[in-house]
Amino acid sequence: MPNYSSKTDSHIHRLFFILLLISTALSTNQAQNQQTIFANTITKEDLKKHLSILADDAMQGRETGTPGNDQAAKYISGQFALMGIKPLRSSGNYYQPVVLTWHNWKKHQLKIRNQSYKHFWDYYAFPQYNKNIPPTDIDQVTFLGYGIHSDTYSDYKKVPKGTLKDRAILIYRGEPKTDRGMYRISGTDTASVWSDSLLYKLRTAAEHGVAWVFIIDQDISSSIKIWRDQLIRAYLTFGEPEYEQLPNTVFISPAMAKNMLGKRYRKIEKRLRKINKKGKSKALKSKTHILTEQQIGRKTLRSQNVVAYIEGIDPRLNDEFVTITAHYDHLGMRGDHIFNGADDNASGTSAVIELAQAFKLAKNQGHGPKRSMLFMLMTGEEKGLLGSQFYTKKPLFPLDQTVVNINIDMIGRRDRQHQDDPNYIYVIGADRISSALHQINEAMNEKYTHLKLDYTYNAEDDPNRFYYRSDHYNFAKNGIPAVFYFNGTHKDYHRASDTMDKIEFDKMEKITRLIFHTAWQIANRPQRLQRDKLDISTSTPDQ
Repeated sequence: MPNYSSKTDSHIHRLFFILLLISTALSTNQAQNQQTIFANTITKEDLKKHLSILADDAMQGRETGTPGNDQAAKYISGQFALMGIKPLRSSGNYYQPVVLTWHNWKKHQLKIRNQSYKHFWDYYAFPQYNKNIPPTDIDQVTFLGYGIHSDTYSDYKKVPKGTLKDRAILIYRGEPKTDRGMYRISGTDTASVWSDSLLYKLRTAAEHGVAWVFIIDQDISSSIKIWRDQLIRAYLTFGEPEYEQLPNTVFISPAMAKNMLGKRYRKIEKRLRKINKKGKSKALKSKTHILTEQQIGRKTLRSQNVVAYIEGIDPRLNDEFVTITAHYDHLGMRGDHIFNGADDNASGTSAVIELAQAFKLAKNQGHGPKRSMLFMLMTGEEKGLLGSQFYTKKPLFPLDQTVVNINIDMIGRRDRQHQDDPNYIYVIGADRISSALHQINEAMNEKYTHLKLDYTYNAEDDPNRFYYRSDHYNFAKNGIPAVFYFNGTHKDYHRASDTMDKIEFDKMEKITRLIFHTAWQIANRPQRLQRDKLDISTSTPDQ
């Protein structure tokens, strides 16, 4: 006889499985619909409202440490309050106070063998690496290769102890490379920290008692072009003045080095070739005559990062944090000219405000996020990524619990490479530490926004070094997966003409929604992002 009971059980199991699949599909569709609903609360009208206020003349260009910067911070925190996001601090505000030191040159004179040179034209020096000194004569300089002391290569190895005390050294910028283009220190085609951080060389020189470091910059015209405007005005550094005992430091041209050494200059060229070819360095003393004088002004300034915190709803995951950042500072005023910074970076600031609102609405309606969210508007980015540096040194929540940093810096314009199509965004850094971050961003774009994701500036040999030039880098160098959204530069970049009338709000809306979808996935996925491609960067780039 047929076994009807067995058939019935089989049909029941099959029906249960089908119902489970339908339920899972409905649940997935519902979650996707919720995600789309909250993404769609990000609108070009709201973005324009925020940007029109942040980029208004009344904000006076939002320069760090100025009333205009404080006014922008008040507007941002006011928006968080309107959303119903509670302040982190008992003080009742959304600020993380940031202490900065303001440096500017009052006077810098340099004469070599009776030939005078002009600061910011022939050479340059950073005030934070120098001290006030009266007119001083230097009668001897020691060529010391690249000024490096490491396990794999050293310029100091054969220098007798004490012979450099209170003396001047002459070194090259960068580090030695072989004929095949491999860096001797790392043994790879990737530069080491000795190229990326000037402080490594200065602290090593200080340990040997060196008083002056002259650095040969073989592309000095480009370097002066990059730094001249900022150095003429003022320079900010993180923290209270510490006056670390570093040597006075000046970047000079090869022509100035040749005048400094006279006929012996040919010898250092030969020694440089030998260093690169064989990895062997030998010091060379030379008589010279250098006359210099320095006067520096310093004072302490105070600013603030603006932070909104939304606690995650899953008790198993809400001690992990998704951070979304943008810098709200810009260049301020120069005479009667106001640098409104509509694209740089009122656009990114407006996007973060909208993202905070979207996630707060989601939480209010019981739809997450599972992980906690930090929406942070950083100060001091234009002065050297100082606000994010401050945060990563003094985080409000543990960095080892920070799952990702999503950074937004300039998303309202298009660059020359995309003049005919605004439907793009440069994505930088997403695959440097976590392949999952890159994959999630790609998948969200393919499903929801259909932008052209341009990875041109993600190349490790990108000459613009954009990966190192915005706030995400301070998170990345601490091993935190980070992605940087950027529309590229344009003719109004860092000019008073970067104004709101040139912003493309349709483009901004689509990019901000992509960022929302990516952040949503990361905030709600069961596993945190795996750090399977850890970027070993440990320092900020060389000045």
